[in-house]
This record gives sequence, structure tokens and C-alpha cells, in this order.
Amino acid sequence: MNIIIVFFMFIVSLVIIIKGGDWFVESAVWVAKATGIPNVLIGATIVSVATTLPELLVSSIATYNEYYDIAIGNVVGSTICNIGLILGLVAVLTPIKIERKGFFIKGSFMLFSAAVLLFLLKDTIITRKEGSILLILLAIYIIFNIIELKIESKNQFVTNRTNITKKNEAFKVIIKFVAGAILIVIGAKILVESGSEIARFLKIPEQVISLTLIAIGTSLPELITAISSMLKGEQGISVGNILGANTLNMLMVLGVSSKIGSKGIVTSYQNIMLGAKIYNIPQTLYLDMPMSLLVMLILVAGGLFSKKIGRALGLSLVVSYIMYLTVLAKLFM
Repeated sequence: MNIIIVFFMFIVSLVIIIKGGDWFVESAVWVAKATGIPNVLIGATIVSVATTLPELLVSSIATYNEYYDIAIGNVVGSTICNIGLILGLVAVLTPIKIERKGFFIKGSFMLFSAAVLLFLLKDTIITRKEGSILLILLAIYIIFNIIELKIESKNQFVTNRTNITKKNEAFKVIIKFVAGAILIVIGAKILVESGSEIARFLKIPEQVISLTLIAIGTSLPELITAISSMLKGEQGISVGNILGANTLNMLMVLGVSSKIGSKGIVTSYQNIMLGAKIYNIPQTLYLDMPMSLLVMLILVAGGLFSKKIGRALGLSLVVSYIMYLTVLAKLFM
């Protein structure tokens, strides 16, 4: 296939995913507001599930086609992008106040999930059985959010509920929901195929493409949500969305993807040059996941210490992301 066409299809797939994700998120927020769910819980549950759908479909399709580097790179790259680029930029533009208790609990669960994933990756493979562990943690996370929702809704359900439950409007939301999901499925399939073609043409490891271009592409719904919530003065949705999306990326996306692969998800070994020698070590285990944990720690520790995600913290996250991209560029390009 002509490489110009491949690049064009890659861009088209991003546009399709953006539009599908936009419709999907809009319908999810409508349901949340119609039922009176608090903003932070909207972000951590319904919106984060909606914005994580592109990663789920991209990694699932990649695993089915045995593009394991794309499957794992998409997830880990998205967690780094969500915090380092998206939340970092939002904080630089507009400092975000946080509710310490909810932030601590959700941030801690995100860090715990990352630590478990790093442990499971020690042998460079996530087996189907290990995928079950991730799905069990996902179930615990969902149950926890349901309990929190019930507690919060006792005080806020009546006051937050919006009278937007007209039948004709509900029908439009259902259409948007279904159409958004279909667009994301189509866009994800094209994105995986064109992304792997670009990697082969540029002679760049597929994992690098998935950690950068594909990860940023599938994180665009989170970026759109973050910008929209910032403009509306509802940054709580953005913070909850990022924390929830990262947790779901690691638990739901990789858990489901491991069930699709015949052996699970195998991470390949990449040649990494250190000084004058080349070491054949797993990139995900020694570079990508540690970087993901680092930005998570900076976010959670910094947010709890200052009781907000201020400009300085946001800038440190953006700088960390830029440094990570620089390391990737020097190692593999």
C-alpha cells in the first residue's frame, strides 16, 4: 500500500475516533447529569469508561492480530500521555483544586494497579491467568465506585439532578451513543493497521509508534474532555476522568486483551543502547512502566501535598513527558 495513503488513513482514523469519542462522552455525561451523579464520580466512572473505549478496542484488535507491542504500548503510552501531557497542560493553564479524600483513594488505587501490572510484566508476558487478576481488580474498582456513588448520591442526588429526561432527547442520546461506539470501532481497526504499516515503513519498533502516535491518538477523548471541563469550570471531571481512565487502561484494557491472545500478551525485547554497549532488555519493563509510575507518583504526591494540581506541578508533569519522548527518540530513532 502506498505510504501516503497509509498516513492519510492514519489521520482519518484519528478523526473518526475523535468524533466517535466526542459523541460517546457527550451521551455518557448526559446520562450522568440526568441521574445527578457528582462531577468527580462522573469523571472516574462513566466518562472514564467512555474515553477508554478507544484504547480497549485498539489493544484488543492489536492482540487479536498478534501486534502485541501495539497492544501493550498503547495502554502504557496512554497512561503517561494522560497525566504528563493532558492533565499537565490543563493544570498549567488553570490550576485544579482537588478533594483530598477522593483524590487520595482513586490515586492510590491507580498506583496500586500500576505496581501490580509492573510485577506481572517481570517475565515480559501477561498470561490469560494474569489477565484474570487484572479483571478481578477491575471488579473491585467498580464495586468501590458503586459504593461511593451510593454514599454520595444520598446527599447530592436531588440537588444535582437535571431535568433533561425528555423522551425525544433521550432518543437522540441513544443514537449518539451507538453511533459513537461504531465510529470508535471502525477508527480503532484502521488505526492499528495503518500504525503498524507506518512503523514498518519508518523502520521504527511498533512499540514506539504505539507509545507515541497511537497512544496520543487514543487519548484524544481524554484531551477533549479535559479541555471541555476546563472551559466549563468543571475540572473535577477532568481529574476524575484521568485517574479513572488510567486505572481502566491497566485493568480493563489489558485484562480483556489478554483473554483475546492465545497465550496472553507478549511484550517483545527491544535493543536499548547504554553507553557503548547494546543490551537486549524488555523496554516496557525497564523504561515505559517505570516512567508511567513516576508521573503517577508526581501527580498523587504533589496533589496531596499542595491540596491542588497547580501550575508548577502541571509543568513538572509536562517536562517529564517531554523528557520521556526525548529518551525514546534517542534510543530508537
